[in-house]
Amino acid sequence: MSMLEGAPWLLAHTSMLTVNKPFKVSLYSQDYVLWKDIKGNINALKNACPHMGAMLSEGWCEEKTDKSSVVVCPFHALEFDSEGCTILPGSQKRTLPQLEKLDLIIQDDFIWSYGSKEPKQPIPNILNEIAAGYEFIGCTADTSIECDLMSLLLNMHDYNHQNGTHRSLFKIQAVNFHQFIDNGHHSHAYFSMPVALSDFKDKINNPGLFLFPKVLNAHLENYFPSLVILHGETGAGVFKQIHLFIPESPKKSRTYCLLFGLAKHPIFNLLKYKFLDLAKVVIEQDSHILSKIYANNPQKIKLNNEVGMDWVRRNFNNYPQIIEPKLSHAN
Repeated sequence: MSMLEGAPWLLAHTSMLTVNKPFKVSLYSQDYVLWKDIKGNINALKNACPHMGAMLSEGWCEEKTDKSSVVVCPFHALEFDSEGCTILPGSQKRTLPQLEKLDLIIQDDFIWSYGSKEPKQPIPNILNEIAAGYEFIGCTADTSIECDLMSLLLNMHDYNHQNGTHRSLFKIQAVNFHQFIDNGHHSHAYFSMPVALSDFKDKINNPGLFLFPKVLNAHLENYFPSLVILHGETGAGVFKQIHLFIPESPKKSRTYCLLFGLAKHPIFNLLKYKFLDLAKVVIEQDSHILSKIYANNPQKIKLNNEVGMDWVRRNFNNYPQIIEPKLSHAN
């Protein structure tokens, strides 16, 4: 199964990294350890210690006199600097690099990587634009799922699953599709979803529901293959809910969510973190259903409004070529 080598992947937001604490990421069947020093420098190395293969991400970091830091193997306490060099016990001499570095592209707080593959797509600028105009609220639901990248992307672009997979959360009654705008690897989807009225008990258990109207109007902006942005607005404020996707291996994918917002009413600041809670539940529900499907089962039935899924299949099957847009309507 293709992992779309050459696409840019957002490995993390800098807020996800604690100073001098190892952070594990996987990309293209390879594990890496990331760590951030007190000066904000971010380093990334292959995660396996070259001595006996221990996971460096299970170790710790040591700060040096210049405020840089090294990652320390949990097995024999060998220290590796940002270049992958170490000092063997008793030698007092710095070795040549022993570990492969992962090339990172850091834009503000966004940590991108092509996984040391030849770039075939530019990094989209949309996240920098959002960060410049909105308050960063947080990240949530960093999850690895036992499914291939194609299945994950199809799920995120299956607009019909809202009133099934997420019915218990939002009590969505129907999905009314309005428009799909296809610009190759960039697209927009617009649809609305009437919801059943939540009683007071539901809202107390899930305060974020206080912010939702009777009809949810959705605008999804998609950048194939790595991110989907939900542009949302309530009477209290505007939010940008960003879903990220990363191919960890041919049969394992990672997803997480970043949230930005802009208050129009003081209640937004009181409840903004509830949006994170809602996003977490959405990802948990998606993860659950993806673990309960037969991904290779032939699709014999086609529903209305599968244009987003068609967009994914077309771009996946022709990657990195951009085929002339032909999907600018709902099916």
